[in-house]
Amino acid sequence: MNFLAHIYLSGKDEELTVGNFIADSIKGRKYLDYPPGIQKGILLHRAIDTYTDAHPVVRKSAGRLYKNYSHYSPVIVDIFYDHFLASNWSYYSDRPLEDFIADFYLLLKKRFSILPSAVQQFYPYMVEDNWLLSYASIEGIKRILYQMNRRTKGRSKMDEAVKELKEHYSEFETDFRTFFPDLQEYSDQKIKSLL
Repeated sequence: MNFLAHIYLSGKDEELTVGNFIADSIKGRKYLDYPPGIQKGILLHRAIDTYTDAHPVVRKSAGRLYKNYSHYSPVIVDIFYDHFLASNWSYYSDRPLEDFIADFYLLLKKRFSILPSAVQQFYPYMVEDNWLLSYASIEGIKRILYQMNRRTKGRSKMDEAVKELKEHYSEFETDFRTFFPDLQEYSDQKIKSLL
């Protein structure tokens, strides 16, 4: 899953949320350098990623993309699934997506000093371009995939994956709606075991 899902799945615990969000920037045992609540969020993130990558529905989604995007397919699926979470937000939350995102940006600002330098560097751009809200539109997904493709120096061709999203939109959405309740249940159980 990508940023939005990781944040959403953290619940209301601020430290868990920050840890879950920054986890990709924390390698190996470096998570032990952080306060216990942040550590738990990093461990939650890693567990969510492992669960997601192994789930048969996610693998089915990635299989649709494998021919054109090879090992980048699961990364693209993560972005697609964040799109379906954002575009169907009212099904998953009573709070408006804009409010949820604004509160999250404020949380990061409040905890800025604890963020890894890589996150501190992209934070202003994330807020200015409102990355999280952009997931709700196909145009926003296109921009995100374009940026990710640039990071791979054009090797991934991820920017072209919007074509498959449009062609197989209902199948990807069905996969997401099938998978996400499983992930929610798994995440809830994992949080209970961590806390």
